[in-house]
Amino acid sequence: MASIKQDTAQLVPHLFRTEFRKITTYLCCQYGLEYLGEAEDIASESFLAALETWPYKGIPPNPAAWLYRVAKNKAMNRLEQKASRRKIEAQLPAADGEDISYAEEEGDQLRMLFAICHPALSQETQVTMALRIMAGFGLDEISSALLIGKETIQKRLYRGRETLKERGIVLEMPTGAALQERLEMVLLTIYLMFTEGYYSETKEELIREDLCFEAMRLAYLLTELPQTNSPKVRALLALFCFQASRFAARRNKNGEWLLYDQQDASLWDQQLIAKGVEWLHKASVGEELSFYHLEAAIAYWYSRPEDSPEKWEAIVGLYEQLIVLKPSPVVALNRIFAVYKLRGAKEAINLADRLALTDNPYYYMLVGELHSELDKPYALECFRKAHQLVHTDADRRFVEKRLQEMGG
Repeated sequence: MASIKQDTAQLVPHLFRTEFRKITTYLCCQYGLEYLGEAEDIASESFLAALETWPYKGIPPNPAAWLYRVAKNKAMNRLEQKASRRKIEAQLPAADGEDISYAEEEGDQLRMLFAICHPALSQETQVTMALRIMAGFGLDEISSALLIGKETIQKRLYRGRETLKERGIVLEMPTGAALQERLEMVLLTIYLMFTEGYYSETKEELIREDLCFEAMRLAYLLTELPQTNSPKVRALLALFCFQASRFAARRNKNGEWLLYDQQDASLWDQQLIAKGVEWLHKASVGEELSFYHLEAAIAYWYSRPEDSPEKWEAIVGLYEQLIVLKPSPVVALNRIFAVYKLRGAKEAINLADRLALTDNPYYYMLVGELHSELDKPYALECFRKAHQLVHTDADRRFVEKRLQEMGG
């Protein structure tokens, strides 16, 4: 019994990540997007039923099919007051047995993504709904990822569902100018999904690889549709490949994250790097230069192990362009690190002093590293400030380790 409970506790969270979005999308395809809130509730209840049932009755031969059957039955029970059971049965394909391909149709996933990226919804609501529906995040996880309160998350999700219902938005791919307009937000949402996985601040995990690979899957699906297979989409997929290639090297044996200079390049996935090069080459057509192109090019240079002036000169030049297209503290700090590698600590410190990001722990970490050889007392002061500002246990452990190494 204890073994079954343990297996269930491990399996259900994995299935939640892979099947929640599919069950929710499947139910919305059957009843309409106006029932999105109910579809999410039913999907969640199905996983709760698994946690309550499987430890005692055993894990079924096809757990995913079991979840779909439960979701189907719960949906029928909820809706039988609105329509006859026979009508509902006719609407729903059977979810018995091994064949659940209807719920795995990738086109449905893209239609759902384009629906929740409708311009009638605010950008904040679109990202929140994507994390909830496409990534299966709970309220706590979304709150941690976006650094806002759960009440705000609940309000966004409620307003989003109501807007979809009031506007009569349906699960369909837009066309023409509407598609191109909405594609911009779809790409940004997928990008933010990958970024949250790559720099995870949820559950104290350093990397949410499942979330990263889900973002990669969605980006790849966009390359398979002629109407969405644009250079910008290919650049985004190239960026993901380069970033994912270094997953294994970003952590040490104790699960602590490593700086770029500390990573073992032999652990980088050369196949993913080759794929990234291939997609970046395919993205290099036409005259458009998006920030996805620039970030992918930067990630390409980071995937090259040599520590040469040519490498860092290329990276600094790319960051100069990126900071114009996409100014942000993250871009500014990364640019300073590249300047340090190319021109030394003093010039990098001058750039950092102009930023003065006094509420950013990564600013103090970088400044501390830059001063570590020049002004040790000030470097220690910076790391102590970083320790006060960090959000995650992983960051806290990293700063504490650096303080210990420096005798602070």
